[in-house]
Amino acid sequence: VQLQASGGGLVQTGGSLRLSCAASGFAFGNYIMGWFRQAPGNEREFVAAISWSGASTYSVDSVKDRSYISRDNDKNTVYLQMNRLKPEDTAVYYCARGPAGAWIRSLVPLIAKYDFWGQGTLVTVSS
Repeated sequence: VQLQASGGGLVQTGGSLRLSCAASGFAFGNYIMGWFRQAPGNEREFVAAISWSGASTYSVDSVKDRSYISRDNDKNTVYLQMNRLKPEDTAVYYCARGPAGAWIRSLVPLIAKYDFWGQGTLVTVSS
């Protein structure tokens, strides 16, 4: 299993970024996929997740009005579009493989439910 995140960078407050995560080595279309982030000195936190089909999504309150998670199962890729970025969004963003099959909303934010992680991509938002 490999997850390769990309798309991070330096952006000004109010700007946008689209993060991508290319997956390989497993049946991508069968799995929930998630995005997490970790700011310096903080624990890793859930950002958003998407069901295997893309029909269901869930985002943390702090980003849900400014972000959009999507996936392309033909390309084995999951995306996170982040808009109106704020300095507090500065973090390393990680994609991760969640459970296969059923979408259980109460479980998708739980870091323990994700078994493989990408290397992370750094997002820095300047004020």
